[in-house]
Amino acid sequence: MNLKTVGMISSYRNLDQRGDWLWQQTPHQFGLWGNIKMQALAPQPDFLLMYQYDFPKKPQPQSLIDKLRKKLQKPNVDVSSRLRGVPKERIIYLLREPPLEEVVEKNKHYYQVATKYCGYISGPDDFAPVPDYMPAIWYHNNSFQELNEMPVPEKVAPCSWITSGINRTANHRQRLQFLESLQNHQIKFDLYGRNLPVSAKSRGELGNKWHGMAPYYYNLSIENYAENSWYVSEKLWDALLAWCLPIYYGGSAADKLLPPGSFLRLPSLDEKGIAYIQEVTATPDAWYAAKDAIAEARQIILHKLNLLNWLSEFVTKFS
Repeated sequence: MNLKTVGMISSYRNLDQRGDWLWQQTPHQFGLWGNIKMQALAPQPDFLLMYQYDFPKKPQPQSLIDKLRKKLQKPNVDVSSRLRGVPKERIIYLLREPPLEEVVEKNKHYYQVATKYCGYISGPDDFAPVPDYMPAIWYHNNSFQELNEMPVPEKVAPCSWITSGINRTANHRQRLQFLESLQNHQIKFDLYGRNLPVSAKSRGELGNKWHGMAPYYYNLSIENYAENSWYVSEKLWDALLAWCLPIYYGGSAADKLLPPGSFLRLPSLDEKGIAYIQEVTATPDAWYAAKDAIAEARQIILHKLNLLNWLSEFVTKFS
């Protein structure tokens, strides 16, 4: 088989842009999956993935002081110089962030600029050139084979939530308010994450999300955005791969992608939602009832929704 190399560039600050990016998402060595090999830093790849790449912003009217400052700054990187000679039809642009009100115009700008460089442009919103869900990546350090073949880890605690203290949008602030309400109601769950308020009683940031999920029956998987039928993030994949039953707050994309019963729907981020969490997490009964559905969902995530599988299927169209 003639393997095609896929390179990658991104502006996403939480993404580890190293030579072995995504290698943990395949059972094979060196990032191989089907007809591709994922080599993020390849100097001359056959295909290039622009993953949440932030194109330069629209030029704004500048004052004399702004113009002087610009002259002192380093010039913007020429986008074309980062494309490594890959032809337009083989460049893929995937936007992974949700269409929050505060960033919609920025995302639309990225899509518009991407048409100059990319043959395929997609994102989890209705105004993307190709509206679609985000192919799955996950943030456990375990190997693909470990995740694929492992028995159910020992469950010893009821519920966890891994989140952050980001508050730059109204949706982020709503999530933090819900967190405060949960703790004020003394709902039993373990909280992990970075930059959380001191009042949040967090157990701290984790080096490996597995440690904050695998020992728990349930995980609170609460998206920053739940208003369309496209957006679903790693919050759901990570919980299921750790054999948690997610108590999920998000849009309807999850219903299309995963088997019935593999996650629970949190009805709302209010008193009703708090009561639901309290009732469900009081016993492991719901987890035991969902165990087979969780097993099925894990196989779908690992083998079908996997970003490497998506890239392999995309490359197949050119053969």
